[in-house]
Amino acid sequence: MNLQIKPILSALRRHKAGTILIALQIALTLAIVCNALFIVHQRIERSNRTTGMDESNVIAVQNRYVGKPETFIPLMQTDLAAIRNVPGVESAYITNAFPLRRGGWSTGMQIDPNKTKDSLPSALYFVDDQALKTLGVKLIAGRNFTPSEVVNLPPQSTPAPAQVIITKAIADKLFPKGDALGKTIYYAKNKPSTVIGIIEKLTVPWIEFDHMDNVTLMPVRFDSSYQHFLVRTRPGQQDAVFKAIPTALYKVSRMRVLPEKYGLRTFETVRANAYEADRGMAILMTVVCAVLLAITAAGIVGLSSFWVGQRRKQIGVRRALGARRSDILSYFMTENFLIALGGVIVGTGLALGLSQWMLKYFEMPRVSPTYVGVGIVLLLALGQAAVFAPALRASKVSPVEATRSV
Repeated sequence: MNLQIKPILSALRRHKAGTILIALQIALTLAIVCNALFIVHQRIERSNRTTGMDESNVIAVQNRYVGKPETFIPLMQTDLAAIRNVPGVESAYITNAFPLRRGGWSTGMQIDPNKTKDSLPSALYFVDDQALKTLGVKLIAGRNFTPSEVVNLPPQSTPAPAQVIITKAIADKLFPKGDALGKTIYYAKNKPSTVIGIIEKLTVPWIEFDHMDNVTLMPVRFDSSYQHFLVRTRPGQQDAVFKAIPTALYKVSRMRVLPEKYGLRTFETVRANAYEADRGMAILMTVVCAVLLAITAAGIVGLSSFWVGQRRKQIGVRRALGARRSDILSYFMTENFLIALGGVIVGTGLALGLSQWMLKYFEMPRVSPTYVGVGIVLLLALGQAAVFAPALRASKVSPVEATRSV
């Protein structure tokens, strides 16, 4: 091997420009591909996060009433009754927000009524006694709301009902001893709320939030012209219910707007809408990686083919002196491997530097060493695969080339 590496290094020194160009191309490709694939993995992982719901057979309805009655509560209750009476509907409730909606209410909560700082943030979901069934969440302690506990909330009011249901994440943070059930939480000054139930998991409406599982369910009807209905259908009935809901609501009153894009959505569509940007970024980064790898491979093929053309006479001489085809093939494969190895060494430093730069200016996590390792293996394998065809052509050069002029 040493006997072969020395002439290879000597040949590379005579072709410095091409060698450096390919090595730098490999280095830049490694730096970009490692970080890009890490971003792709993050985006895919984020878009696959669970909400804590049973998302199958769920329809989200966005409704805005037209007009200014004294109160919207009677119309809301009539609408809800109409939806629940649609054939195929298993349960339904009115709410201000739900997971992946990308909009809603949040507030701070605390267990000490006199404490004004260091409150724990929580998303607030207004619900009734059918919410747990509709969401498909698991109640792990306590009980559900009763219909009599659902209260009306006037506009501009602070929600702080007498009873609340919280997620396990909140219970563990506020009451680390595991005794949250029956305890008091304050969402507003001098307005205690008792924890009557704990659910296993439910996420906030936003996809970017520091406390993703901090959710409080409140038995509240918010008196507003803007409402959401969440509907669970029986298995196999989702399409029929989806088509029937607008008819049922307009039959109650035509003084409403169901937006064309967001008026009615299956929860599959809700999830797709929420993570649309993440999917787009993942696709874009994947295309960038594919293009860079293709360009790098093309550069290696082009340079290797050029060198083979330049060295046909030298190859013929080696063949005439007894070199086997496998020796010629091995020579070019080794030569390219050394170039690629130099490129990935430089590229590793560039990849880590780029990751640090993105951490500093975009608050992105550092690239995992696993991705750098995978990138190194990928680039080295790509380089060997790209050079194989030109190297194979070189190995087929006949010894008679030694007698021909270049």
